Amino acid sequence: MRVLVRAGSDRRNLAGLDVELAVGDLSNPETLRDAVAGAKAVFHVAADYRLWVPRPEEIYRANVEGTGALLRAAAKAGVERVVYTSSVATLGLLPDGTPADELTPSALDNMIGHYKRSKFLAEEEARKVAAETGLPIVIVNPSTPIGPRDVKPTPTGRMVAQAAAGKIPAFLDTGLNVVHVDDVAEGHLLAFARGKPGERYILGGENMSLSQILAEIAGLVGRRAPRIRLRHGMVMPVAYIAESWARVARRGEPMVTRDGVRMARKWMYFSSAKAERELGYTHRPAIEALRDAVAWFKAHGYCP
Repeated sequence: MRVLVRAGSDRRNLAGLDVELAVGDLSNPETLRDAVAGAKAVFHVAADYRLWVPRPEEIYRANVEGTGALLRAAAKAGVERVVYTSSVATLGLLPDGTPADELTPSALDNMIGHYKRSKFLAEEEARKVAAETGLPIVIVNPSTPIGPRDVKPTPTGRMVAQAAAGKIPAFLDTGLNVVHVDDVAEGHLLAFARGKPGERYILGGENMSLSQILAEIAGLVGRRAPRIRLRHGMVMPVAYIAESWARVARRGEPMVTRDGVRMARKWMYFSSAKAERELGYTHRPAIEALRDAVAWFKAHGYCP
């Protein structure tokens, strides 16, 4: 097995694994050709997963242009099958909050923020490459993966760690579909073995409100769940200030962002029925994902 890694990237999750490292970057097509040479299968799971960036072009370069470059390199190398990791961020939502599926209509104009827009465009790029080259591509759309080994951590993992540390005293309620990261990994293997090229499959878990998620985390660490539920109109001015300060201070992603507030207005509930029916996909209860994530974050010093 060969793994593409960036020069200087954090490789703690690869420690002890019997894998060949191919040093490269999604923005450098030459390195991608070397990475896929001789491969029969490609799992494209890489993405720039940031909900706020001072230079949005970085996200499009990695997620859209990089996806096109990698898939075209795979086609030229004669790869037999690709599993491309998209996101439920590319899917439409139902106005009444009921679970959406792979056929729920969506459009670029509905995408909130550069991350979601880039993933929408990247999925379109994958279909374009498949049509041009005949490369068999199966698309999977994970929902909100939570679990151990989130070393960065991702925006979702950071929320879990902060909640476990008691650093979220108030919240904007919203709805998320929570899935254990190991179930998402298993779903990728099932998509490779049983998925139909040209189709996409939601790899999700349990639909929960954010207030439920925070209450479950509080119970796991023996804290009181936050009870202050904020209104969107109250938080948006704070988001403007936080983003402005982040640009000036260059301290990375601010605690609250305008796109985050806009996304919180949407209840992002999804159904994995198609993956369950066609792939044999299953998922464990969401509390297990939260429990494993909290235990790992505590063991590795992310929260007291």
